[in-house]
Amino acid sequence: MDLLTPLETLCRIIVRARENEAQVPATDPDEDPDNVDDLDDEDGNAGGLSSLEDELNTGVEEELRAILEDLADDQLAETLALAWVGRGTYDASEWDDAFTEANDIDPESSVDELMEMPLLASYLDAGLAAFDFSCDGVGQLD
Repeated sequence: MDLLTPLETLCRIIVRARENEAQVPATDPDEDPDNVDDLDDEDGNAGGLSSLEDELNTGVEEELRAILEDLADDQLAETLALAWVGRGTYDASEWDDAFTEANDIDPESSVDELMEMPLLASYLDAGLAAFDFSCDGVGQLD
């Protein structure tokens, strides 16, 4: 299979999707979190585990969406079909069927579906690997 979308573009989508997936929404300090009473010690001090929190960087999500929206319709369909192959919805041998179905979806819905995939980066990476493509070394200085 020959890619319609430059490999560098697909790898950029993967990098931005990973950054987007890695964000942990910050909690509101005024809200009482559920089920943490049992984590307090005798003096009422918070105990237990904490998670890293950071304010959401909406710029990463906006950039990812912009990259997807800038793709030509056939490239967007290819990206969605690669994610489906990586997710296991289709096998690599069913590429024509995956691409045809993805191509039948309107571009806005395709972008929305890709943005809502919780493991988009992993799915795209696996989809590329199914066709012997890799982002290793793409965009790096040699």
